[in-house]
Amino acid sequence: MTDPPVNDSDANEPTRRFRLLVHYDGSGFHGWQVQPDVSTVQGEIEAVLERISGRRRPVHGSGRTDTGVHAIGQVAAVDMPESWSTDELRRALNGLLPDGIWMQEVEECAADFHPRFDALERTYHYRLGLDARAASPFHRPFCWPLRTPPDLDLMRDTARVLLGEHSFLAFAKAGQPERGDRCTVHDIRWARWEMGSEFRITADRYLHHMVRYLVGTLVEIGLGARPAVDLARLLEDPEGELVTSPPAPPEGLFLARVRYV
Repeated sequence: MTDPPVNDSDANEPTRRFRLLVHYDGSGFHGWQVQPDVSTVQGEIEAVLERISGRRRPVHGSGRTDTGVHAIGQVAAVDMPESWSTDELRRALNGLLPDGIWMQEVEECAADFHPRFDALERTYHYRLGLDARAASPFHRPFCWPLRTPPDLDLMRDTARVLLGEHSFLAFAKAGQPERGDRCTVHDIRWARWEMGSEFRITADRYLHHMVRYLVGTLVEIGLGARPAVDLARLLEDPEGELVTSPPAPPEGLFLARVRYV
């Protein structure tokens, strides 16, 4: 693909804000957020935007995802010169971005729209591979293959205690002192997936690694490795002696949807 011409007057042109709906395979990236000397999703998008517009264009995302975590519903925003149309920008990005990143939609949005601060809730999906085919190299990068199937009914019943507002400090790799550790879970459900089961959680916010710690603990409960009551005890006494199970691997986790007004 030929690069669009760079307008030397871009720095002085009026701009408008574009909202991006991004899919990415997190396997080849060190997470969403820009970091020095490694490839990240945000960094790759910003590099292409600079290439096609002639200057640095900061991209703001709805939230950070860690190394290996995927997205089918990441929302981002960027300011570009008014001369760009939504179709032109989408084609240019998809033509130049690495194969692991794809723009599903590009649309104009309000000049004050912020993907992170305007978000009302986010939904994550976690895939458990319960079929032997889940260990295939064509499926393993996108799920957690389990050799022994857990008790899904027990996991479903146990997970209901997570609904509502709680301190999730026990399920966080790192705290967020400035924002506290309380999150409100609006919905939890289990859905069938062709290779097994998909855990879906919707909340107003999340702590670092929170979903992976929740899934890791639920799976150990489902395998009979710890009692179901542990989940409620971890919510009630997050700084007690009881600890969570190891976090589920990042490969099974997807940022699926971000809801706005």
